[in-house]
Amino acid sequence: MEFFKNTHNSLLKSQNFSLSRELLKQIDWSQRLICIKGFRGVGKTSFILDHIKKEYPNNGSVLFLNLNNFYFTKRKIFSFADEFSKRGGKILFLDQIQKYPDWSSELRMCYDQIPDLKIVFTSSPVLRVVDGNNDLQGITTMYHLEGLSFREFLNYNSNLNFRVYDLEEIITNHVQIAQEVVDRIKPLAYFNQYLQTGYFPYFMTEPSFFNIKLLKNINLALEIDIPYLNQIELKYLSKLRKLLHIIATQTPFTPNVSKLAASVETSRATIMNYLRYLKNAKLINLLHSNGDDSLDQMKKPDKIYMHNTNILYAVAPNNMKNLNLRHTFFFNQVGYQNKVGTSVNADFLVNQKYEFIVGGKKIKPKGDIYGASDMIEVGRGNKIPLWLFGFLY
Repeated sequence: MEFFKNTHNSLLKSQNFSLSRELLKQIDWSQRLICIKGFRGVGKTSFILDHIKKEYPNNGSVLFLNLNNFYFTKRKIFSFADEFSKRGGKILFLDQIQKYPDWSSELRMCYDQIPDLKIVFTSSPVLRVVDGNNDLQGITTMYHLEGLSFREFLNYNSNLNFRVYDLEEIITNHVQIAQEVVDRIKPLAYFNQYLQTGYFPYFMTEPSFFNIKLLKNINLALEIDIPYLNQIELKYLSKLRKLLHIIATQTPFTPNVSKLAASVETSRATIMNYLRYLKNAKLINLLHSNGDDSLDQMKKPDKIYMHNTNILYAVAPNNMKNLNLRHTFFFNQVGYQNKVGTSVNADFLVNQKYEFIVGGKKIKPKGDIYGASDMIEVGRGNKIPLWLFGFLY
């Protein structure tokens, strides 16, 4: 126990910078069992350590554990949590829960038998924590840590503190909001850098190795997270990698599942499963007509995009067309907290209500259609600066 307390204290001392993430304000930390999901490299560990350092400095009743430690190959989570609680422990933070084989049943035992202990755990986005999990369904509060929004990236690089706006605010008051931002900073001066290396926070500590680290995390997601958690045999890994590369080099595109199956040398049903795995792993985004892909798990998507522009740059640097980057950015930033679907009259339909065309500064939205326009600082009428949709979280 003392070893882990010393490690905990050392980690907090090494956490020498703070990155304000909007999710910190949204989590109900009073809940007894909290899961924070996120893609490799979005900053889950730093996010947790930053929270502990701010809220529980020098507090012996709080402990951070990384389940990568070999100690937990022989020690049960429940046994450790029970001892920690009896020694006065109140909150246990468990990083990378998917590394522990019996995580679900162990967490359930902790919840049922140690009522005074709160547990916060992080996991891969692929892990089925609640859906189809009888152990944790109904007792776990779920949160998703996305990569940095353009607003968070801008705040970090400028030492300013621009606030979050919801979609309704941006639509109805975008001219004033954009003008207030532009009066303080030139957002377009930072926009291209964000598209290339701003979504994942390790640009702050390892800027020269950003793409190398991102490619490493993408490969780990493909080689470990998806196969292990979906029970895919490793001999099929090459097909999964090939599919992702095809998508990256052609996105955005309307998929022909039969052609994809022929290219990857597998069945149509397997392609549909692979698309779902890649989407759940936060590597791609699937665009459906109703904007809710949870209802369309086995329905062919209308279009496929990469999950974010940083991944697009890393996997397919030759597919950096302006339209592709703009659409990928819009879908990624708006889709985090809104339902984005296909539109008959425009590029996207948001929340079954607002139609958007996404393009350059020359687009001319008409009627009830809104424009998300790149390379403008302040919009007019239904024409809204594209960068401003990065202020949604």
